[in-house]
Amino acid sequence: MRRALLTATLSVLCLGGFALTQDKGQTQSDARPRARELGIRPGTYEPGPLNAITDVPGVRVGQTTIASGENIRTGVTAILPHSGNLFREKVAAAIYVFNAFGKLVGSTQVQELGQLETPVVLTNTLSVWDAAAATADWMLMQPGNENVRSINPVVGETNDGTLSDIRGRHVKAEHVRQALDSAKAGPVEEGSVGAGTGTIAFGWKGGIGTSSRKLPERAGGYTIGVLVQTNFGGRLTIDGVPVWRSLRPGRDASASLPSSSADSRSAADQAGSCMIVVATDAPLDARQLHRLAARAIHGMARTGSTGSHGSGDFVIAFSTTNRYYTDSSAQPATPVAIVHEDDLSPLFSAVIEATEEAIYNSLLRATSVRGAGGRGAEAIPIDKLRELLASRPWGAPQPTP
Repeated sequence: MRRALLTATLSVLCLGGFALTQDKGQTQSDARPRARELGIRPGTYEPGPLNAITDVPGVRVGQTTIASGENIRTGVTAILPHSGNLFREKVAAAIYVFNAFGKLVGSTQVQELGQLETPVVLTNTLSVWDAAAATADWMLMQPGNENVRSINPVVGETNDGTLSDIRGRHVKAEHVRQALDSAKAGPVEEGSVGAGTGTIAFGWKGGIGTSSRKLPERAGGYTIGVLVQTNFGGRLTIDGVPVWRSLRPGRDASASLPSSSADSRSAADQAGSCMIVVATDAPLDARQLHRLAARAIHGMARTGSTGSHGSGDFVIAFSTTNRYYTDSSAQPATPVAIVHEDDLSPLFSAVIEATEEAIYNSLLRATSVRGAGGRGAEAIPIDKLRELLASRPWGAPQPTP
């Protein structure tokens, strides 16, 4: 559904699975295309119906966008593996750390037990602890958790301090609750929303992106979904085209926004972080999920990431099928049949493809944002990108009907 969200200072709006705190002069438009609308179709496997992490049955996403005054551009994105009580019905999970210059609260318990017992929450660097406390409070209030005395919230981050007053720690408990309570299945908002409101990728405006892959029945018929929070650098490459050689922020964008530290943009473009959340209905155990999570980084590399010293790149992967029950009486009588090792390769390919496309979607759907100190991040210009892709020697991409 095409729509424009016209902003109003400090108004809160629940729309499309996210709660939006808006500001005068800020407009979030659905007019910008996703990758497949430009004919960009990474890999060989087809996406699910929504081409989103919510194609994995049961997965829900909620977002809170905080855009207030001239200096606050941040937010929260929450990913829920299923609609039940996650503490009572944990899911198999694993975490892969590519470069640990970042904060991922709750990671050590997931690595130790191979289980996820709360939603995955994404926000900005200095708000991870506030968001973790709010997530723990939200979990403790869930029916059935009245006597729970330990909760392991999993909260990741990227640093949106260029466009937002990050030191102000503007993400409050109510923003986290809004994201969790508004989480739903269906289409996922992308671009300059939620935890991606103030992020920058490859020097362009980054944000939230998502994609999925549906394996054919001969390969198990499983679904893989990926959601990314992009705030990293490198040399942007799209569908094999070295975009960075011809299209650069500031020089090639039409938006009249002052660049973020234009004097040092080249160096800044190499830094930053990426949070990647992988969901699947394939019945994988924690060890297999760790292997799956590691492959997601290949998708990030295909977009031109250089994995800088200052990058905080983490992958959180979970299986919605393989569950662990706090109440042993609720355990299904028939154990889950784990996917055979020889059958993992199609899943590896699928997660690489979905991660690559999710990153493209985060850039393509993002709108230009002006934020703290008058600094801005320009949205990558679609018309110029389309021309660049059309000039490649193997032919112009064909948009998806």
